[in-house]
Amino acid sequence: MLIAIDGPAGAGKSTVARALAARLGFTYLDSGAMYRCVALAALERGGGVLPEQPEAFGGLARAAAIQFADAPAEAPSGSPSRVLLDGRDVSQEIRTPEVSAAASVVAADPAVREALVAKQRELIARGDWVAEGRDIGTVVAPDASLKIFLTADSRERARRRADELGADVDMVLAEQVMRDERDIGREHSPLRAAADAVTVDTTGLTVEQVVRTIVDLDTTRALQARAHAG
Repeated sequence: MLIAIDGPAGAGKSTVARALAARLGFTYLDSGAMYRCVALAALERGGGVLPEQPEAFGGLARAAAIQFADAPAEAPSGSPSRVLLDGRDVSQEIRTPEVSAAASVVAADPAVREALVAKQRELIARGDWVAEGRDIGTVVAPDASLKIFLTADSRERARRRADELGADVDMVLAEQVMRDERDIGREHSPLRAAADAVTVDTTGLTVEQVVRTIVDLDTTRALQARAHAG
């Protein structure tokens, strides 16, 4: 079974998906971390800037060995999984503002998306998953059991991100506007809600409230499917 959670940056996808997976006993897939890994690899190759030859991005994506590992045993309960790039723990490196900005650029490359979508489909082909990103329900897994599109007020999204980074809210908001425009306007796999997705506005809601809403939706869908089968 797969629950797909999509939405823009700062809507709460990662936090909600991680908590939902823990609640249901599913495996959590952070697809955005995979694009960040490719962006990090590109930045490292370019000495801190993205290479001028964007055709290199696809090769990096295809070659990258990206894995998700459990958090260390001594980590607090609920800590996110570690992200490994070619065997190296890059969990912290891929969360910097520089990598975030580069990831949005790299993600617009169709060769990168093709390579990573294939990797994501391979991961979720077996078992129960909560996968989050920007095109899970529309491209990666259009047949997902339940599709959720998370959104939130733009100012609140920026505030959440600023709190994570220790950055200025207005600066984050300005970067967020540009990122949203890139994500929504890109030709391949643009950010949008799937036609059969349920939109959940997380503005003013706690993580627990959002998780409970999704669990209730999942239960309702399961009961409806059972009744239809009967």
